[in-house]
Amino acid sequence: MTMTPETVAEAPDAPGPSGAPAGTAPDAAEDAALLAPREATRWEKLREDAGVWARRAGSRARIIAEVIQLTGWVVIAAAIILWITAFSLGWQEAFVAAIVATVLALLCIVFLFGRTAYEVDLDLTRTRVVVGERAVGALKLANLTSRSLLPSEIVLPVGSGRGVFQVPRLQAGEEHEELFAIPTTHRGVLAVGPVSVLRGDPLGLFERTHDRRQAVDLFVHPRTLPLEGLSLGQMRDLEGLPDQHLARDDVSFHALREYQPGDDLRHVHWKSTARTGTLMVREYEQTRRSHFVVALSTHPGEYRDPEEFETAISVAGSVGLRALRDSRTLDVRTSAGKIRAETGRRYLDSLSALESTKPRDGGIVALAGILAAHSPDAAVAVLLCGSTVDAGQLRLACSRVPFGVRTLAIIADSRLESPVLRRVGDADVVALGHLDQLPNALRKVLS
Repeated sequence: MTMTPETVAEAPDAPGPSGAPAGTAPDAAEDAALLAPREATRWEKLREDAGVWARRAGSRARIIAEVIQLTGWVVIAAAIILWITAFSLGWQEAFVAAIVATVLALLCIVFLFGRTAYEVDLDLTRTRVVVGERAVGALKLANLTSRSLLPSEIVLPVGSGRGVFQVPRLQAGEEHEELFAIPTTHRGVLAVGPVSVLRGDPLGLFERTHDRRQAVDLFVHPRTLPLEGLSLGQMRDLEGLPDQHLARDDVSFHALREYQPGDDLRHVHWKSTARTGTLMVREYEQTRRSHFVVALSTHPGEYRDPEEFETAISVAGSVGLRALRDSRTLDVRTSAGKIRAETGRRYLDSLSALESTKPRDGGIVALAGILAAHSPDAAVAVLLCGSTVDAGQLRLACSRVPFGVRTLAIIADSRLESPVLRRVGDADVVALGHLDQLPNALRKVLS
């Protein structure tokens, strides 16, 4: 039989010497070569080792750079320049000065050596204070080793500043205590610590620190006022409290009265109607709903100065605390998002950390829209902003609040000496210059 080229192409591979089809062994060898890891070349190994040594050298260099202070860099640079000048120009004076600078640097390095094995205890009496108060604390150091420790310095960072305490020589088992007071002039969250043990030379060329304890957060709460005797809001749910006003439709039954045009026929009391012959309907006590919303604008463009922003935060804190005391469900929203307000402490902590932010979509107007979307069933909405918000923006913000929600807009205006009250649509608007004007202003609005 004569085989044509086409027949050869379609025929199966012929068996090899081992009985396997021809071409199987070379294919397996090629696959194994592809799967086996390639051995790194000598140049690649050297480059990898160089990278490891470079990272280690960089880490050591950063540690050394942190130890050397500005004065130390000046002395080291002067010594190098003097040595180069002495050898290149042969100046004896430069040679002597180079020796002096080098010996001085070496002697100062000696002060870095030594143990700093203190047992450090940082105790803040209060981790939450009101702005203007002092936070008092104590720093206790104990030498629990079997040897004495040389004198050193303890550094206590507080926010962007720091306090330095001199610790004398401590014998084995000896303790030392330092009392301190932290003045608070601004609202915020201050990180107190971590406590660092500092070793350095008398000339300040070198400095070495060891952290001994984690930082403690100090919450500086905004100033607030108790709004005594003020019950905020008209509320309408099963958890509400009775009010003196009467309503045609509510959940707290008060009495029966004669039917008047406009009354809902669902509230007709048919037994009394049959007995008296007159159409009688139920009358209810108006109750107060527990959902209370505070909307605080943190847009910096809506405040004339930082004082107005702090006043708005203090007002928000005072109103929110009053709502929590009245067992309201408090929902607080800012331009940066919702903040936690489950308890009074949590609420003030959140206000302490609040900062002015510039949202993309605007200030109080956009915030009122967010309030309407997320809290449509609120009973009372308090809008807080600064004095640069004009009447048109304020009217638009109040119009976005859902219908039936009592709206109170409070404007912080540092130029006012006395509060100004007015109406914008269905909303009450209060403009005040400082926090002390808030109780009287709210009393007039709610009366």
